Amino acid sequence: MEISENIKKYKSELPPNVKLCAISKTKPNEDILEAYRAGQRIFGENKIQEMTDKQEELPDDIEWHMVGHVQRNKVKYMAPFVSLIHAVDSLKLLKEINKRAKQNERTINCLLQIKIAEEDSKFGISAEDAKEILDSEAYSKMNNVKIIGLMGMATFTDDEDMVNSEFSNLKNIFDDFKKDYPDLTELSMGMSGDYKIAVKCGSTMVRIGSSIFGARNYN
Repeated sequence: MEISENIKKYKSELPPNVKLCAISKTKPNEDILEAYRAGQRIFGENKIQEMTDKQEELPDDIEWHMVGHVQRNKVKYMAPFVSLIHAVDSLKLLKEINKRAKQNERTINCLLQIKIAEEDSKFGISAEDAKEILDSEAYSKMNNVKIIGLMGMATFTDDEDMVNSEFSNLKNIFDDFKKDYPDLTELSMGMSGDYKIAVKCGSTMVRIGSSIFGARNYN
């Protein structure tokens, strides 16, 4: 199946309130352009260098999302253009993003990554830690960064009940947060293997890569 067909399939299948972030990591520019021509504008990368290289070559109206774990020393490279950073997991990182955004005279939107999976390999912070960041004096003084929601990754498993319970847990945290922080609008959860469960649980943004672009070659 062609990339453009896959994009159209997801766009018709996803509810109107759910955004599709096409995960284009390791994929060549031609593949991204094919998705772009099919109407896709939001692309997600997990390596800042690769995203920066692609951003220079590809159309200006692409919204680039950083979906991987972010190293503070690399923030400066994406600060001029990144639209949304999905995986913010510390106040230190937020400070760096704010500093670099200010240098570029722009505001960068961010999501706090909440750890919902049982796996040790997944990054993220607890709901308590996230609240601490949102309530901190440091964050209240940041003018160039805005936390607009939460992100989470479920355990990589065939056990749908487990995935459902992890996503439901994150949706409950999100709903709870919204009472105190009405600016939170985005809930990024769901990938190729579990996006249907995520959408049922209330995701507003799914991150889909291999089901659009095919299997990845990491060589």
